Amino acid sequence: MLRLDCLRSIYSELENGLVVTIMGAVAAELHSLGHRPNFFYLQHAMGLASSTGLGLALCLPEQKVIVIDGDGSLLMNLGCLSTMARYRPRRLVHVVFDNESLLSVGGFPTATSTGTDLEGIARAAGIPRVATVRNVENFTAAVTGAVHGNELTTIIAKVEATGPAGYVTDLSLLENRFQFRRHIQSLKKG
Repeated sequence: MLRLDCLRSIYSELENGLVVTIMGAVAAELHSLGHRPNFFYLQHAMGLASSTGLGLALCLPEQKVIVIDGDGSLLMNLGCLSTMARYRPRRLVHVVFDNESLLSVGGFPTATSTGTDLEGIARAAGIPRVATVRNVENFTAAVTGAVHGNELTTIIAKVEATGPAGYVTDLSLLENRFQFRRHIQSLKKG
């Protein structure tokens, strides 16, 4: 299963939520589908997309927050799972693309390539709704259900270790921070 196919399948579901994504392949592929002001590409903070999403979900409990993470990033900050489970924001959806490698920084294998089970860790941490998916149809159904649901969810998507040809986008990452902030401010006014 390709990450880009997965992203394409849920792109319309990302329109009305706050989307936080790690940098690298995930951000480049999401951006290639079309940037939106509610997308925040977390720059130079590997491991912190889940923490950023949790903070948004706690501060803005009426907003759906979708975090698009990677296995390497999550493995750098496993404590976020227990923190998310402790606070249980009902409108937080945590999608983890597990390609068993640090693709964006050279393709080094992660612990999931030798058996670490992210679904098992999330479940043991207390995340109430967890699933691992291995095809686009199941991925789409799991994410759509979570986005329209009302329960903290982590979805592990097993994907191939392939990425975009390049990681440079035409989006100014500094401007992205301000644009995302303005988007959140417009939600508070509305």
